[in-house]
Amino acid sequence: MDVLDLARTQFAVTGSLHFLFVVLTLGLAPLVAIMHTRHAMSGRPVHERMTRFWGQIYVINYALGIVTGLVMEFQFGMSWSGLSHYAGDIFGAPLAIETLGAFFLESTFLGLWIFGWHRLPKWLHLACIWLVTLTAYVSAFWIMVANSFLQNPAGAVERGDHLVLTDFGALVTNPMLTMALPHVLGAALWTGGFVVMGASAYHLFRRTAEQEFFTGSLRLGVVAAFAGSLVTVGFGYAQFGPVSLFQPDKFNGAPLAGIGLGFMILIGQLLQFLIMFVLLPTVYWLPRWRWAHPILMLITPLPFLAAIFGWLAREVGRQPWLVYGRLTVADAMSPGLTRGMITLSFVGFVGVLGLLAVVDYLLIVRTIRRGPGAATLGADGPADSTERAHALSL
Repeated sequence: MDVLDLARTQFAVTGSLHFLFVVLTLGLAPLVAIMHTRHAMSGRPVHERMTRFWGQIYVINYALGIVTGLVMEFQFGMSWSGLSHYAGDIFGAPLAIETLGAFFLESTFLGLWIFGWHRLPKWLHLACIWLVTLTAYVSAFWIMVANSFLQNPAGAVERGDHLVLTDFGALVTNPMLTMALPHVLGAALWTGGFVVMGASAYHLFRRTAEQEFFTGSLRLGVVAAFAGSLVTVGFGYAQFGPVSLFQPDKFNGAPLAGIGLGFMILIGQLLQFLIMFVLLPTVYWLPRWRWAHPILMLITPLPFLAAIFGWLAREVGRQPWLVYGRLTVADAMSPGLTRGMITLSFVGFVGVLGLLAVVDYLLIVRTIRRGPGAATLGADGPADSTERAHALSL
């Protein structure tokens, strides 16, 4: 494998690992916000405990996902300085807006939500988690603006040896963006719903004392997965229009992209059929069907796999272009890179991200296995006496 292929593989692996965190963060945020809304409106302790439990899983994934994103940023300067020189004035702007605006706001509101339990007024505290969700989606928008520019450099012209932006409106209304963004957000909601379903099925299968808690969680997960599946599949097929127009040969010369597209569609259609014709019609009986719980646990990883295959189909099919039709991947590489340098950074980056992924998985699994009684988010509040009673009954 030469230096170019090593650099491409490094970015693909680290990008895939990072996206696993992102898709779960985007998927869980609205679900936690819905749970918190139900608590604010009803005042029922079970809804508060649901918010705190699933919110703690969200916070774990969010915190570790930040570090994986920083590793992604390093690679642009280390391996792809040609991209920064040629298109940095345009490509870097959405990334800067995402970091300085959406990301910092998201972190601020999340901090207020985490430490505002039983301190902030009820409705202000609720507004914080909805603002976390909104800013997370705004963050996804700017990331997709940058990615869509690589797919179709709309609103830019070449002057000298670099691209300059001439139409900001064309950049943020890029046809490669308008269908892709809802597709990604739908896939995230789908993934979040499946994680909630799988974890709830685990506790229902074990017949813990938290039957009401996990029955409600399972039903919300099924509904969220159904809504996410409709958006994902609908806008997924809608993307074929812009792709055929701006990248007509996307899947002809890239077998890996075709394979990724095929597996993504296969997994997506299978899961959508399961949701629409099995899970959704039986959502109120499913918690009593103990035989179905292991199936829900086993299929929990499938939306993650579909998301990775979808990412591969979108990115690999653009080869050999980094900025489609303007800058090749080979020309975007930093000069002077050696195979040893890339190999060393590859091992380091993948090692760090792989470790973070394992830690994230272990912490989430540990939190799920311990159940809502062990949740520390928003502790020392009204729900604590209820949790102690549940803990004593286990």
